[in-house]
Amino acid sequence: MADHCRGVEERDIMNFKQLTYFIAVAEELHFGRAAERLDMAQPPLSRSIKQLEEDLGAVLFNRGRSAITMTQAGQRLLARGKSILAQLEDAKLEVRRLGQGAEGRLRIGFVGSATFGILPNIIRSYRVNYPDVNLSLIPMNNADLHRALVSRELGVVFAWPTLKNPEFLSRHLVEEKLILALPDIVDTGSRSVARLERLQTHHLILYPEKPRPSYADMVIKAVEDAGFTAPLRIWCMDLQTALSLVAVGEGVCIVPESVANAPRKGMKFLRIEPEIARTELSLNYRLDDQGVHVKNFVTIAQKVARNTFG
Repeated sequence: MADHCRGVEERDIMNFKQLTYFIAVAEELHFGRAAERLDMAQPPLSRSIKQLEEDLGAVLFNRGRSAITMTQAGQRLLARGKSILAQLEDAKLEVRRLGQGAEGRLRIGFVGSATFGILPNIIRSYRVNYPDVNLSLIPMNNADLHRALVSRELGVVFAWPTLKNPEFLSRHLVEEKLILALPDIVDTGSRSVARLERLQTHHLILYPEKPRPSYADMVIKAVEDAGFTAPLRIWCMDLQTALSLVAVGEGVCIVPESVANAPRKGMKFLRIEPEIARTELSLNYRLDDQGVHVKNFVTIAQKVARNTFG
């Protein structure tokens, strides 16, 4: 009895092939032409329509000697059937575009200093290629970027330097020298090169204060390895705050070279020679993230980096 009921239920389900056959007949109002359009023989088409009528419990066509016409039930099924097939095609297209990475969402984390360099060009290039993907851009420090990537809150992250984790893949984008940002009221004459020994007479502004270790610790080590100390230190949470403090004369700050690309009122930049260190901007993502959105973004980021820096 259960098997019989299951068979009836399965037969009562109108499948998309039956619906396609019905719409062809309804539009042609001729079984022969509909069969030719469907590239099939007429007898199986007629049997399929007859079976559909039996399954639905409704006559769909008035069959005359010389012509057929649709019943009210047939007219209603034609309207609904076209809508169903259109929705199916829309769904297939949406899923295909999501599968290709042409639609959807990608969450991107980045350290603030990345916005002075290659990051804006990468974002612009990605938007040109994938205009319908919704990008969420979220500034964070390295520690928060690491945590967010572990917890899958972000798809890709830009960090100085590479994030260390066996679950991550990292792609080198660009290596930058460190330079000195200082208030424009400091008299440097015609010099374009910083005198590191002057650090001992200025407050050294460092960021971020927490968590540690961080970019700040790399700066401290680089200065100390160069043989200088910076006993007067001011701590803040991010690059933008650090630059604001420099601009109002609170001290000097050591930053990636690209920061000088966006001139800021109240400050100037000097090269540090000999170099004390370099920092690397990296693109990081999860090893187990096989999503097409991440793959497409990484491909474009690497292409932009190659085209920019050779």
